[in-house]
Order: sequence, then C-alpha cells, then structure tokens
Amino acid sequence: MVRIKWLLRTTGLLLIGTRLYGQAPPQFSDRPWHSVEERQVVTEGRRIHVPAVHIDPAKVYTLAELIDLAEANNPETRVAWEAARAQAAVLGIARSELFPSLAAVAFAGVDRQEAALGSRFSRQTIPSFQLTLELNYTIFDFGARRGRINAESARLLAANFGFNDVHRELIYAVSQAYYRLLNAGGQEEAAGASLVNAQTVQQAAEARLHNGLATLPDVLEARSATAQAQYDLQAVLGAKEIARGDLVTALGAPAATAIRVLPLSEVPTPDSVADTVEEAINRALEQRPDLQAGVAEIRLAQAEHRQARAALYPNLSVSATPSAQSLYLLQQTFPWGHSADLTGGVRVSLNWTVFDGGARRGRLAQAEAHIRGAEAQVSATRDQIEDQVWISYTNLKTAFRQRQAAAELVSAATQSYSAALESYNYGVRNLLDVTNAQKVLAQARATEILARTQVLAAIADLAFRTGDAIQSNARRVHQ
Repeated sequence: MVRIKWLLRTTGLLLIGTRLYGQAPPQFSDRPWHSVEERQVVTEGRRIHVPAVHIDPAKVYTLAELIDLAEANNPETRVAWEAARAQAAVLGIARSELFPSLAAVAFAGVDRQEAALGSRFSRQTIPSFQLTLELNYTIFDFGARRGRINAESARLLAANFGFNDVHRELIYAVSQAYYRLLNAGGQEEAAGASLVNAQTVQQAAEARLHNGLATLPDVLEARSATAQAQYDLQAVLGAKEIARGDLVTALGAPAATAIRVLPLSEVPTPDSVADTVEEAINRALEQRPDLQAGVAEIRLAQAEHRQARAALYPNLSVSATPSAQSLYLLQQTFPWGHSADLTGGVRVSLNWTVFDGGARRGRLAQAEAHIRGAEAQVSATRDQIEDQVWISYTNLKTAFRQRQAAAELVSAATQSYSAALESYNYGVRNLLDVTNAQKVLAQARATEILARTQVLAAIADLAFRTGDAIQSNARRVHQ
C-alpha cells in the first residue's frame, strides 16, 4: 500500500512538472498559437542590442561612403566575421593535438574499516593525501593529427573566403540600391517635367476653347493627360521611397532613416570599359572568393583523405602518471603510522585495428570520391563565372549603346513636342498630335534616365562578377 501511494505521488509530481516546464503543442488547429513562452521570446528579442548607425540627414553621401557605412554596420559582415573567428578557434583546438596533455588531480580522503585479525576485529582509520599528474602524448599516428589540422585549416580558409564573399555581395547590394535610388530620383525629375508639359498643353487647350478655337473633347483629353502625368509622378515617388528604404537597410539602419545622396546629374557616367572580356574573365578567375572557397574544399577533401589513410596504420602513444602520496594509519591499540613516497608508472601503447569489416577502406574510398567531387565542382564554378562575366560584360556594352540611343531619342522627342505644341497654337495641328508628342517625350525622358543608371548598374555588376569590388586596386572604366 505504501509503495502504491509513493508511485501515485511521484506520477503526480511528474505531471505537474510537465505542465510547468514542458512545451505542449497548440490545443486547437483553427486558430494561431499564443502562449506565455511567445511573450517571453518577444521580450528577449527586444533585449538584443542593435548597434546604431549614425547617418547625418544633412550630409550628401557618395557611393564610396555608403559602402564604408555598410561594411562597418551591416550585421551580415559581423556574422561572417564571427564564423571565421570561431573556425580559427577550431583550428587551434586541432593544433593542440601536436602537444602532450597534462592533467593534475588532487585527492584527500579518510577510509575507516574493521579489519579481521584472527577471531577479533580491529578498527583501522587510513587518512590519505595524493597529488597525481597524468601526461599523455601521441608519439606517432601516420599523419592523422596533421590531417585533422589541415582539414580545419581548409575550413578556416573557406570561412575567410566566405567572409570576403559577404563583403562582395554587400557592396553589390548597396551599389544596386544606390543606383535604383538615383534612377528613382531622375525619374522624379522627368515625371515632374512631363507634368509641366501636360499642364502647358492643358492650358493651351483651355485658352483655345475660351477663344472658340478648340472643342471641349480637346480640353478633356488634355486634362486626362495631366491626370495621367500626376499619377505617374506619384508612382515614381513611391518607388523612390522604396529604393531609399532598401539602401538604408543595406547600411544596417532602420528602413525609415532619412538619407541624402548625390543626384544622378552630378554622378559621372563612364563612356567605355577599359578591359577586354578576356581580361575581365581572367581577373574573375583570380579574384572570386567563391571559386577560392571551392579550392579550399579540395584541400579539405585531401586532408580528410589523409586522415582516412592514417586509420589503416597503428598509432603509438605514451602516458606517465607520477603521484605523490602521503598515507596515515591508525589501528586500535597501536600508535599512528605514516608513509610518504613518489609512485606512478609509465605506459607505452601501440594501437592497431587489425580488422573492421572494410570500414576504413570504405572511408578511404569515400574521401577519394570527395576529392574528385570537389575538383569537379571547382570546374563547374569556373564555367559559371566565365559565363557570368561574359553576360555582365555584354550587358555593359549594350547599356553604353542604349544610353547613346536614349540621348538621341530625348533630343528628337523634345523637338517633336516643341514643334507640335507650336503648330497647335497656330491651329495647324490637332490636340491629339500634341498629347502624343508629350507622351513620347515623357517616355523618352524616363528611358534616358533608366539608360544612364543602367550603365552605372552594369559597371557595378561587372565589378561584382569579376571580384573587383573587394580589391584595393580595382579596375576603373574610362570617364
């Protein structure tokens, strides 16, 4: 009966502990799950310190300054940096295997027992004090430790290249967001000019209606064109705010942070690229961190192969355990006894797995396959990089030609609009011709702004594909 009560009491305590400390699934499937743990997680998340990014709202930032801000404040760079630091610590752990390990153990205790002496028992009390050092060292292991060190060194290289690649990706993200913001700012100016043109046409139509030279449908058409220009301007303003939010987010700042950048009209636009596509491809194959990380993976596979091969052979180790002891003895009817001495031993161990059913051979074959796979992956990455640089270089040359064509388009559309408006005022052209010319001019202005920013974005893309963005001596295009 007592045992049954004890079991029931224990079971009750376990159930209570489960309710208090266990996390049960949601009780219903037809509504979201909210609990005390959720509120606790939200509170903990608010306590995480987020470094503040200082952005001067009165300062006009250049692209180089924006990139410096992003590299210093974007959390992704810190994540990659800490990952590299952690891998460096792992490499230190692997290197420690080259040295002996030394452990110290101090022991003190009292042992009391009844010892049998003939037909009587005599109580014995034995206090003891002991200090032991344990020294272990692997003398030879056919390269197993060196293989582990090489493997961690390769992982550290890959982490470092990954850190560089995060910077490359970040610089590209900042550059693209910056050029989107420039494009939106330029489109805002173009949309504003188009709105002025539409209002001018509307005023001309209303004046001619007032003088009896135009019809009401002409005025309504002009008003419709003005409303469309207003609509287009608001869409551009929204795109500009989104681009600004993308840019400050890439900097590591809140999306609502105000920031000013140079207008597109003050940003120099290059006219040509200095290098040939072959030179750009060669630079990419030398500089791309993702390709370098692939080579590091080959080193890692080779180090793992060395470890697998070392497992086929024995390893020799030595251990020494010197110990300083101080023992006391007290027996009934006898005086205290004492002994102190240095004891211990030295052992040499040779370990060799003679048979394991082919497991070591299987791991060796696996390591060899990893080497071949890593080499093939590097070849595939090289092919991808060459294709990426080729596409980026072609896009840049196309952007140069499109910018020239867009400038000619704006010039022709401006002349067409001016001639159509003047002819309309003289009564030799109808309003439809003027509104069509105004729409063509608005489209031409937007295209010209886009063509200019596409050149800048294509240059940034080529620097991203070649790895020039993270080089201190990055190639520059001709002004």
